[in-house]
Amino acid sequence: MKVGTDGVLLGAWAAVRPQDRRMLDIGTGTGLIALMLAQRAPEAHVTGVDIDDVGQARENAAASPWSGRVAFAQCPVQEFETPEPFDLIVSNPPFFVDSLTCPDGGRTAARHAVHLPFGDLRDAVLRLLAPGGRFAVILPTAEAERFLAVCAGRLALVRRTDVRTTPRRPAKRALMEFVRADRPAAPPADCSAAVPEVSELVVGTGEHECYTPEYRALTRDFYLKF
Repeated sequence: MKVGTDGVLLGAWAAVRPQDRRMLDIGTGTGLIALMLAQRAPEAHVTGVDIDDVGQARENAAASPWSGRVAFAQCPVQEFETPEPFDLIVSNPPFFVDSLTCPDGGRTAARHAVHLPFGDLRDAVLRLLAPGGRFAVILPTAEAERFLAVCAGRLALVRRTDVRTTPRRPAKRALMEFVRADRPAAPPADCSAAVPEVSELVVGTGEHECYTPEYRALTRDFYLKF
């Protein structure tokens, strides 16, 4: 799968903190989100993992200014091992659950939750995420509710942005950020971990190829520098 709006949105929206030094992109594909994270966090080392060939991701990284801080592994995330946990994990995962699969095996792996069911993604995040780390994901709104149900009691939602393509259309995507439910990211006196921050983003104005100022502001750095 090539560059798409979902990947650009997640790479720009995911919160990158100054203390984040190790980052992981699950289902990295062409390396888009991994490279966006490397661009946004000059001190961080970013790893991308994918069940499919990561040759194109490596080529893209080699051609970028951040090649020394980005690495890729071809491996199911269920089997991925690391000596240290990650401060930030992101994923634009395959999400179709009950729909017909595509005859193209590569597109099926990228779009359908066949090789990476939501439960497996949750377990991988719990295994690989540092105690104070964050996990950011983008999903269609219906699948987002399924994922929230799968994560109940294990990963706690702290931030969510629902994305509309135009003002008149219902939300199509949900950007969500989680922390480990057993290790809240804030002290008990701060209720931010208990009450998620909720917002909305409208990508287009409804006119042909005209983006909203909010979307342009969110993605400006990527489009100018990448």
